[in-house]
Amino acid sequence: MNRLEGKVAVITGGNSGIGLATARRFAEEGAHVFITRRRQRELDVAVKEIGKQATGVQGDVSKLADLDRLYATVRREKGRIDVVFANAGSGVLAPLGAISEEQFDTTFGTNVKGLLFTVQKALPLLQDGGSIILNASITASKGLEASSVYSATKAAVRSFARCWTVDLKGRRIRVNAISPGPIETPVEEFKKNIVATVPMGRMGSADEIAKAALFLASDDSSYVTGIELFVDGGMAQI
Repeated sequence: MNRLEGKVAVITGGNSGIGLATARRFAEEGAHVFITRRRQRELDVAVKEIGKQATGVQGDVSKLADLDRLYATVRREKGRIDVVFANAGSGVLAPLGAISEEQFDTTFGTNVKGLLFTVQKALPLLQDGGSIILNASITASKGLEASSVYSATKAAVRSFARCWTVDLKGRRIRVNAISPGPIETPVEEFKKNIVATVPMGRMGSADEIAKAALFLASDDSSYVTGIELFVDGGMAQI
């Protein structure tokens, strides 16, 4: 039997990369997935790729009105949520001394404010015993050059997982974080430099993160909450 048969999932940033790979996995396992993206054209392509078990809702997670529209659509079409994967995130590299206010506000607006309200606004529809998955990063655990703002946002995400586990224990809602390591990119120079730091000697794939998200979304992880699941080829473990 499919592990998410009949479930309803919301995945932010679901049109590409980890979000799209997870949406495909969830749909293959029987879930109906609602995915978001700021640009409608890219969203339409992703929905077509996933198939009839996907619904796209255009929006920016840092804008609360867009989140309200997302959840109004979910309420109207399905009436409930079983899984939330707060995946949408962004960030650019800048060393201390070159960080702009705009960069700070944009990164925290998406990765912290957007993630927080993605989850909070889902709660009225989220079923007791449901699963919340937060996309964090190994950068919350490692000091990487020029990544201080992005890393700080992901440290906040890790803290959210711990605190919300306690806040939601009365509803038996599990909250877990996934921390990906370096994921496949077409930029060859970046790949060459980063692979040398990964014990497994390679980049990860978006689908490898999606498989971890599927585990945390399903009853396979029924006794798992509050964790940070590293899917990083060992990069943050040594």
